[in-house]
Amino acid sequence: MGRPEDHSRHPAAGVAAGRIMAHEQHSVLDPVARDGEEHPPPRVTAPRPPGRPGRRWLLPLLVFVLLAQMAAAMVTTAVQQTPTIDEPVYVGTAADYLHEHQLRLNPEHPPLGKLVIAAGVAVADPHVDTSYTGDQGAFGRHLLYESGNDPWRLMFWARLPVIALTLLSGLVVFAFARELAGAGAGLAALALYAFSPDVIAHGSLATLDVPAAGFVLTSAWLAWRARLRPRLYVPLSGLALGAALATKMSVLPVVPVLLALAAWSVWRAGAQDRRRTLLRAAAAACVAAAVAVAVVWAAYLVVDPRLRWSPEEHVPSVHGLKGLLVQLMPFPEAYRDGMRIQFGFENYPWQGFLFGHLYTGSLWYYLPAALLVKTPLGMLALWAAGAVAMVAVRRLRPAAPYVLVPAGVLLAAAMTGSRDFGTRYALFVPMFLAVAAGCAPAVRWRWAPLVTGVLVLFVAVSSLRTFPYYLPYSNEAFGGPAKTHLRLHDSNVDWGQDLGRLADRLRERYRGERIWLVYKGSGVPSYYGIHASDPRKVPASDVHGLLVVSDSSVAKAQGRLAELIAGSRPVDEVGHSITIYRR
Repeated sequence: MGRPEDHSRHPAAGVAAGRIMAHEQHSVLDPVARDGEEHPPPRVTAPRPPGRPGRRWLLPLLVFVLLAQMAAAMVTTAVQQTPTIDEPVYVGTAADYLHEHQLRLNPEHPPLGKLVIAAGVAVADPHVDTSYTGDQGAFGRHLLYESGNDPWRLMFWARLPVIALTLLSGLVVFAFARELAGAGAGLAALALYAFSPDVIAHGSLATLDVPAAGFVLTSAWLAWRARLRPRLYVPLSGLALGAALATKMSVLPVVPVLLALAAWSVWRAGAQDRRRTLLRAAAAACVAAAVAVAVVWAAYLVVDPRLRWSPEEHVPSVHGLKGLLVQLMPFPEAYRDGMRIQFGFENYPWQGFLFGHLYTGSLWYYLPAALLVKTPLGMLALWAAGAVAMVAVRRLRPAAPYVLVPAGVLLAAAMTGSRDFGTRYALFVPMFLAVAAGCAPAVRWRWAPLVTGVLVLFVAVSSLRTFPYYLPYSNEAFGGPAKTHLRLHDSNVDWGQDLGRLADRLRERYRGERIWLVYKGSGVPSYYGIHASDPRKVPASDVHGLLVVSDSSVAKAQGRLAELIAGSRPVDEVGHSITIYRR
């Protein structure tokens, strides 16, 4: 992590830039004249006095400092954490892409995100046992732990490309907010993004959630820029949309929104000449859609130019409107079968855990509640203020559909899902709302820049205090990271990331004691020197010594495990995700 004085400079810089922003009159929000709108007379601006020589570098320097601290946090996290539940599947699939050029593994997700991960896997150059015939989860564990590879090294390199993409998405957040409301807005937005515990936590993993959300944000930003240069930015917006579709299918609900925004941008850009504007807007949507479809096909062709596809797992039948929708999708058969598998997952009776309540099925309010717990308080306040500013401030209002609508549509779609597993399903929220929050000082209130700076500082302090345990973060109103497991489970707090830390703790404090372990994750405990037995397979009277339980398993404990926990006393915890009991 950076030095403390580096972090303390960010909010101050944001406040200063925000004051400059408040006096700026020019904005790219209205690049062309609008019929029926009044325009202010041209402003005569006096020549600016020459500034100090180093001032031109202040803004790039602050951007660099913010991204550098974020990179340091993510790299540190990536180095210290063992594989989470989903990562071995993606890393194993990436290795299979590199060596076998087949689409057989992990068909429920398109290839692009795993091709990004494959860039790091290629550098690590692991030995891949192509004769292994287990399922995708077993294949990933075999690659990491049974093929002679170093899982620490392999996982670091697999995570590095995702870290790079996360930092690039930060630049998009900065650029978007800066274009809307000035340099101060860009710095405030970037600071919120760079200190977001959720973004740091998942941006440091070899998973698909952050890349997909970043591509959607980039597509919306480029659709906004199409108001100025439609011929350039409409295809680029389609390119980013295609990248999102080629990474995760969960972004499908936002496709009509982004295509409509691209068409709207062209419509507004041609407002001076209305004759063929409607046709041009429709053509723009078609171009963006065609480019997006081409990107999806390209992702599959990169893996296997012959598009060989023979699913090794059961593909459920999907009927009705969903089945018709899948059938009409202009994507490869492997993509459509992946959609069928995802629909099959939605029919499974998953268990959820919220505020101490274990339930089967899903709760529509789960994601908003989880975001309330896992978002810094200052960030929540600025999200609300920014959203209000985008709707209330006239010069920001044209940008509101590009920032608020995509995030709202994706959140509404995610809230209807059957898997209440974590805020990673809503990582687009801290990205889009960071842009909106950066615009909060645009309201006509003299203290707005100062309050924004103070709240950004509050967010930074809250984020730095949780280092390096970003995954189990919760804000101060809910007791901080140490209390998250009492309210949430799974990827919100315990995703198997602390097996290595557990091994270190047992060696340091509990050497030679009998260990009983209930671990929820994809790591192999014996590899890290943890030699333990499953307490659920023997009579409770035989379980003596240390009982070590992943907090997700504690949250869902029933029967024998619940009895064992009730008869034990907690003596230690590891990473805010694993509890050690003594019996």
